[in-house]
Amino acid sequence: MRQIETDVVIIGGGATGAGVLRDCAQRGMRAILVEKDDIANGTTGRNHGLLHSGARYAVTDQHSAVECIKENQILRKVAGHCIEETDGLFITLPEDELSFQDKFITSCHTAGIRAEALTPKEALRIEPNVNPQLLGAVRVPDGTIDPFRLTASNILDAEEYGGRLMNYTRVTGLIIENGRVCGVHCMNIKTGELIDIRALQVVNAAGIWGQQITEYADLSIRMFPAKGSLLIVDYRINSMVINRCRKPADADILVPGDTISLIGTTSEKIPYSDIENIRVTPNEVETLLAEGEKLCPIMAKTRVLRAYCGVRPLVSLGDDPSGRNISRGIVLVDHGKADALPGLITITGGKLMTYRLMAEMATDAVAKNLGNTRHCETAEKPLPGANGKNADVHAPQVSIPVSGSAKYRHGERAAKFLSDDKKQNAIICECEMVTRGEIEYAVNNLNAKDLVDLRRRTRIGMGPCQGEMCSCRAAGIVSEMTHADNSENALDSIGEFLQERWKGVRPILWGDAMREADFSYWVYDNLLGYNQLQSLPAPVSEQLFTEQDDNVAVEAA
Repeated sequence: MRQIETDVVIIGGGATGAGVLRDCAQRGMRAILVEKDDIANGTTGRNHGLLHSGARYAVTDQHSAVECIKENQILRKVAGHCIEETDGLFITLPEDELSFQDKFITSCHTAGIRAEALTPKEALRIEPNVNPQLLGAVRVPDGTIDPFRLTASNILDAEEYGGRLMNYTRVTGLIIENGRVCGVHCMNIKTGELIDIRALQVVNAAGIWGQQITEYADLSIRMFPAKGSLLIVDYRINSMVINRCRKPADADILVPGDTISLIGTTSEKIPYSDIENIRVTPNEVETLLAEGEKLCPIMAKTRVLRAYCGVRPLVSLGDDPSGRNISRGIVLVDHGKADALPGLITITGGKLMTYRLMAEMATDAVAKNLGNTRHCETAEKPLPGANGKNADVHAPQVSIPVSGSAKYRHGERAAKFLSDDKKQNAIICECEMVTRGEIEYAVNNLNAKDLVDLRRRTRIGMGPCQGEMCSCRAAGIVSEMTHADNSENALDSIGEFLQERWKGVRPILWGDAMREADFSYWVYDNLLGYNQLQSLPAPVSEQLFTEQDDNVAVEAA
């Protein structure tokens, strides 16, 4: 068993865990982040990417609204390359109560959120695809944020301060000696290697899985698993975030993001035992489509690209069956004080918007226990890619769309791979304008080990073709760079990548999506002989009538 020693070990590679790693490293503490999969694979990577102004919570949860607007303003300064400042509209439709708008505006102002009432004509002028039957609208400082880019940037910055990421490493237990937590038992899930990481402090930032971590010490933080589902459409139908001006409900947010728009979310309580096996149901698809068309009627004529879902890390405090009325507030527990078990700290609850604040709170607790007096600087120091030098990035022989996409994703760090070299500038993914140089940068600098990892760093395969055209090209490059350059390893990587894409396509299989899925099957089976080596699904048109669990696709169709 390999032994590693450090000051702090953080469990969970979502935005909060990455933020804790960065904060600890900036304060001079030796820190290691352990993640059982890849970064942002859990709840962080399964939300709508909304840069909350806090307006959504202004009426129902003032405390959360205040937290959101403060962090909104901070992230615009320190994570600008992860953010698009779209602004947002809260619209009142004929079936809503127009009187709620005044209460909404008053609550926003109380929380310090800019809220400006617009006439229907003004709203339609700035957002032409919004429902023309709206009765009123309120403009707020919402925006969009890329959770994958945000998490990767936090880890990159942490590593440059001496922090360390160990992804694909599962925590199998806590090291408890003499009444205190002294580290974690781990296993590398790719190699099977057993690892003990001994640390002075352990931070449990595992989100919904945090309950399992505390159970290793016979402690209990009871989580409320609330599943939320979303749909992605294949192009950007709105330029601003569009919300219903009412209390939070299902499918009342339409968010533009990069090249697409997405509608979300639902909220349904699920058994804790099901958190690893969630999927989008036909009823959720129908609800999302019906409600989305109310926000933007053009959705009725728009192809749905894929569906996905995640589990909110809410802490159970009552009997609300949906989770809508449970506070999104932050929960910090120092188990040395709460349970007489020093060495373990749990940070959970909250939301993507408050990840930095959550990380600061957890790191403050760690620093206090270790006698570290350095203060938090994450609200002042920009993340890599957001230091204001974006305008200086240029690529002499690169077309504007390519260099623009690269700078949009990586800020000034794009200068590390933008050049006039034809090989580096070769476009691998046309949908998202990803070049070979960007792929090499992600592998060398952002811990991307395979195609699934690469998607989270570069958006490769996230466009309309869902990796159908670009996965082979990218797999060859990654295999070559990671020295796994035999055809079987490359095919394994493609298979895993396509299966992940398939999970999101399956719930919305009808029309163009079904035809595209069938075409993908024949490309990989007939042209590459892929089905001879791997268990690629049968043609979609055959599966729909032969596989027992295909009720999702049949009912949705």
